[in-house]
Amino acid sequence: MTLSPSHRDSPTTVFRNGRVFTAAASRAWASAVAVQDGRIVAVGDQDAVAPYLSRADEVVDLDGRAMLPGFLDAHAHPVNGGLERARCDLTGARTAAACQELTAAYAARHPDREWILGGGWSMESFPGGRPDRRQLDQVVPGRPAFLPNRDHHSAWVNSAALARAGIDAGTPDPADGRIERDPDGAPTGLLHEGAMDLITPVLPRDTQAEFDEGLRVAQRYLHSLGIVGWQDALVRVDGAAGEPSVHAAYLRAQREGWLTARVSGALWWDRACPAGDIEAQVARLTEVRRQVTAEGPANGSRYRVHSIKVMQDGVLETFTAALLEPYLDHCGHPTDNHGISFLDPDTLRRATVALDAAGFDVHFHSLGDRAVRDVLDAIEAARTANGASGGRHLLAHLQVVAPPDIGRFRRLGAAANLQPLWACHEPQMDELAIPFLGPARSAWQYPFSDLHRDGATIVMGSDWPVSSPDPIAGIHVAVNRLADGAPPGTEPLDARQALPLPVAVAAYTAGSAWANRVEHLSGSLRTGLRGDLVVLDRDPFDGPSDHIARARVARTYVDGHLVHRSD
Repeated sequence: MTLSPSHRDSPTTVFRNGRVFTAAASRAWASAVAVQDGRIVAVGDQDAVAPYLSRADEVVDLDGRAMLPGFLDAHAHPVNGGLERARCDLTGARTAAACQELTAAYAARHPDREWILGGGWSMESFPGGRPDRRQLDQVVPGRPAFLPNRDHHSAWVNSAALARAGIDAGTPDPADGRIERDPDGAPTGLLHEGAMDLITPVLPRDTQAEFDEGLRVAQRYLHSLGIVGWQDALVRVDGAAGEPSVHAAYLRAQREGWLTARVSGALWWDRACPAGDIEAQVARLTEVRRQVTAEGPANGSRYRVHSIKVMQDGVLETFTAALLEPYLDHCGHPTDNHGISFLDPDTLRRATVALDAAGFDVHFHSLGDRAVRDVLDAIEAARTANGASGGRHLLAHLQVVAPPDIGRFRRLGAAANLQPLWACHEPQMDELAIPFLGPARSAWQYPFSDLHRDGATIVMGSDWPVSSPDPIAGIHVAVNRLADGAPPGTEPLDARQALPLPVAVAAYTAGSAWANRVEHLSGSLRTGLRGDLVVLDRDPFDGPSDHIARARVARTYVDGHLVHRSD
């Protein structure tokens, strides 16, 4: 069950007889913790917490179970995830037929809805990763349907949606996207990247009530997984004041007192912004930051904006991730496609220098090796122009990193924002990525251990709803390079890149706290920090590494308040 914090002073709680991983550099392990008035007041053994036993509202006997700092997700889209859970949710489907069945059932349950909205389908559910409009037409023949896939870089639409948006054989591909087509040029119903925006003008607008409910649903769900805070990696503020938005949902939740998580918002960089308007866009984003900062203290400062999200490329499976060398075709021969860079290198450098000078952290989507190199070049330009500005710049995803660029993360102070759940063999990897990279580049995928050994700052996030937000599942893959439940005989995805369990847990706690700029509040178990804790039903450090994913969250605390309990 998920619980709401009381409005009275935080209780005094003592936890003892446990395996406490603190994620603190000074002391990694303890057996007991005391929390009073929302803050950690003791970490150590039985003697350390003894003074608090007589005044404790509750004494929790951990009985050998593990306690960790509350998890912090450094890259997620929770409000969108909450919305998808309430709509046509295809995340559980594993075949094209299952996607059709779920869509048909949803449409039947909601005959009054003009559009069928939702998403979360996986590319491996369809031959070649490419669904077709006709498959949707069979189950939703009369109403338009718009269903982004799990990574939100493509959308599956039916004929009614294409007609509503006026997309036909004569519609050109946008500069930042692609329309999949039949041999005669007719759209197949699969839209990549910026081509999805062709549908946007005719989609129904999300209401503020829907955004608010999406946040409520997401917060309950994430607390149940031990997550006490996150960085929302796409917060748009480009509409008129008062328009419904994710940004407004966070502000409302903070004002009304029901935002229990610690949220860092990454404001969206408009990639259509002309190079000559960079300073104007930076000034507008700076004003948003000022407004949020000004109202924070009166409302608990749960929601902060210190970061800007820059989308630099796409994804490998749709051949839109930016690569230094071209994609291969089905026969292993080079094509003329290097993917898409949404910002040319000069504009990217200018924007990064300006944002860094304005005191923003920049959070880059950089999946292909060309995107990674261009982003590192831009950060280097910012360091050269602005000196040690203190900017905590993050490169997210890092599916393909050229070996010469590994050492640049440490030298430039650029953090590696890892989505560990992706670093394993699964159909999307084996059928839609590796064949089009070839053996050499495939060995450069998700180089977690190389980055760690070189001294790069490692943080972790889920990219939910692209993939599961469960930190334990992600940590399992980071340590094993195998998904939990992988078929017998499945090989790890380059076992040399596996991380030790303490390193992976620290990345999902202390590392992400640093990325989210809350390390003075959360991310480790140290006296003086807030009581953001998670209790597991077992100790994942005690046992074989392939059992890590069996651990479940028993309790989650924020500021010493119990916000989720299942034990």
